[in-house]
Amino acid sequence: MESVKDYLHLVRKPSRYIGGEVNSVRKDLEKVSLRFGLAFPDVYDVGMSHLGIQILYQTLNSRDDIACERVFAPWVDMEALLREKAFTLSTLENSIPLNKLDILGFSLQYELSYTNILNMLELGGVPFFARERTEKDPFVIGGGPCAVNPEPLAVFFDAFLIGDGEDAVIEISNAVIEAKKNKEDRLTALKRLAKIEGVYVPSFFDVSYNPDFTIKEIRPLLEGYTEVKRRIVPDLEALPLFARPIVPFTETIHDRLSVEIARGCTRGCRFCQAGMIYRPLRERSPETVIGFIREALKNTGYDEVSLLSLSTGDYTMLNALISDLMNDFCPRHIAISLPSLRVGTLNAGLAGEIRKVRKTGFTLAPEAGSERLRQAINKGIKEEDLITAAMDVAALGWRSLKLYFMVGLPTETDEDILEIARVAASARAAGNRGASGRGPEINVSAACFIPKPFTPFQREPQLGLDECRRRLTLLKKRLADARLKLKWHEPEMSLVEGVFARGDRRLSGALLSAFRYGARMDGWSERFSLALWLKAFSDNGIDAGFYMRKRERDEALPWDHIATGVSNKFLWREYETSLKLIETPDCKLNECTGCGVCD
Repeated sequence: MESVKDYLHLVRKPSRYIGGEVNSVRKDLEKVSLRFGLAFPDVYDVGMSHLGIQILYQTLNSRDDIACERVFAPWVDMEALLREKAFTLSTLENSIPLNKLDILGFSLQYELSYTNILNMLELGGVPFFARERTEKDPFVIGGGPCAVNPEPLAVFFDAFLIGDGEDAVIEISNAVIEAKKNKEDRLTALKRLAKIEGVYVPSFFDVSYNPDFTIKEIRPLLEGYTEVKRRIVPDLEALPLFARPIVPFTETIHDRLSVEIARGCTRGCRFCQAGMIYRPLRERSPETVIGFIREALKNTGYDEVSLLSLSTGDYTMLNALISDLMNDFCPRHIAISLPSLRVGTLNAGLAGEIRKVRKTGFTLAPEAGSERLRQAINKGIKEEDLITAAMDVAALGWRSLKLYFMVGLPTETDEDILEIARVAASARAAGNRGASGRGPEINVSAACFIPKPFTPFQREPQLGLDECRRRLTLLKKRLADARLKLKWHEPEMSLVEGVFARGDRRLSGALLSAFRYGARMDGWSERFSLALWLKAFSDNGIDAGFYMRKRERDEALPWDHIATGVSNKFLWREYETSLKLIETPDCKLNECTGCGVCD
């Protein structure tokens, strides 16, 4: 029978769609009780770089009675082919059409991927709206960081998982297996899912609005189901580390072996959603990490290892871990890379170890240019730390250093923006002093600040489009005067991201309209169209400015029925503390800050 694979020579990067990679799992579907589709709403190259997909894939497939298969958003050429030939979007392993799955689980990493979700549902033959699905349709479930405010997607999803997924995804699977066994109707099965800690079923809550479109009430419809508490894995060390990750045939965004050495962060940066919603801090032991890497390298053949966490430089035994890894792997020319490091955690000894195999590059994130603004956001770094880091990197021979900043942070002034250029120029000068020859190239990157739920700045306004452009242009000019270049995230994309980050259920109509107007792959700048989104907003009576405005303390928020563990009292206290430029110390090294997560 004819299939889409007969036409892969017509599309860009056919390897995105063939499956069969090293360590992928293809089970006999006649011998399993559940078909679980892991869906990533972006292209394969991006999705296969995401560690969470690898973890859940191996976790689910460790069960003999579950077949977990993957599906990614098709690029525009593949979408056109699917539509032209009337093929149904299917999984990679066994080509299961999405509408023949039991569970279709979406990874919600980025607000600008939401139209891709609708596209995948339509191409997979799954009804858009949860209320229209029957017992023959899969349960559509979302998880990931965007799930802490799932309201803009609420009408399209049967359920969301709030928090850590390793244990919960098995409980969700067991619940659906039991519901199938008992031939339960959809409502009964959803009630079964709602009993699982961390699972949010949006149809069991009703939202009403005031005349000004602020939220009047979020009313529970199921007895005893008044809020949803984030699921937390208490001990990272106790989780199994599966050492057979899939090795793609094609080059991906992060083409290397990745291992999570810690989850959570105690620094308390007031703009950082991940630092709040992934608390508490949990670490894996160096012995566990090293053992996993040794085994996984045998099973993959990678020549680079990335140590992942929100703040890798804060890992308790980092220097010892790096030293042991390099002793093991340096003779085999296997490189160790770290994600963006916090200024102050990079030292000459650490950099010296990493450079033994390959200079994999450094990104440092000062976030703000002035000392005052860094105090306001609780970044807690000094300019001299940045200067020292630049000198250390240069002295060890690195040729490039990326500095990441934000514009539009609360209380920011033009003087704060100009300080970014001065600090970047100072880092370049320090690099030139530290280098034996020419210093490293300094690359400055900036983006507009987006207030996110469950942060101390969740009620702060987001810069309007014109003002964001003005501040970035001011920064670009001052950097040009210093012979430095600026790369920025498009303000137009930040506008739409910000609307959906703090949005409510009223946005579902605009999302569907934007999709029907042709919005796809909005996270790719070459595919993004602000005009299309503005039309979708207008047609649905949506004012983007309404979602970007300041929220007063007594205003109900769309995510008030979600409990991440960090208390509203703590978040408000941190907001007030930011205005006083008072630092909240790292609770890993100091006393408890009373955020509410720890028991």
